[in-house]
Amino acid sequence: MKPTMQEKYLKEVVPAVQKKFGIKNLHAVPRLQKIVVNMGVGEAINDHKIMDKAAEELGLITGQKPTIRHAKKAISNFKLKINAPIGAKVTLRRAMMYEFMDRLFNVCLPRIRDFNGVPRKSFDKEGNYTLGLREQSIFPEVDAGRITHAQGMDITFVFNKQAKQTQEHTSEVLRLLGMPFAH
Repeated sequence: MKPTMQEKYLKEVVPAVQKKFGIKNLHAVPRLQKIVVNMGVGEAINDHKIMDKAAEELGLITGQKPTIRHAKKAISNFKLKINAPIGAKVTLRRAMMYEFMDRLFNVCLPRIRDFNGVPRKSFDKEGNYTLGLREQSIFPEVDAGRITHAQGMDITFVFNKQAKQTQEHTSEVLRLLGMPFAH
């Protein structure tokens, strides 16, 4: 069974974007390829338990086991050694991606205090969108009472690479899918 967000994309978003921008080929409409959730855990240099807890919470949030990212260089000012664990990353694709996006748009973002929408200026030149969150407590999977360390994360929506695709096209796709952009 297809996730509701995926069905919405196929039945509502694609025809609407085709009509708005005059795209004849339905395969030329921007398509979400993956969602990358990245958590930088700089405090893990001193305490490895923080990294384990952050990776566990990221796994609960995304439903997938995260990969631990290691330092490539040693930086003495930050007390950073080569191969020290400094972050965790999860790449979501297909059904898991659409389920995560549905939970993010409809459950998690509205739980942010004084939420007025996400900024429209966070697109890169390829049309991908990155959203930064300050803490993981907005996700219902994480028990807010058991959080020992507030941890932020970056969520990147990566679109397929099309020659004529612009930021305006991908912005419209995200808006139609339900991304709560600020006015």
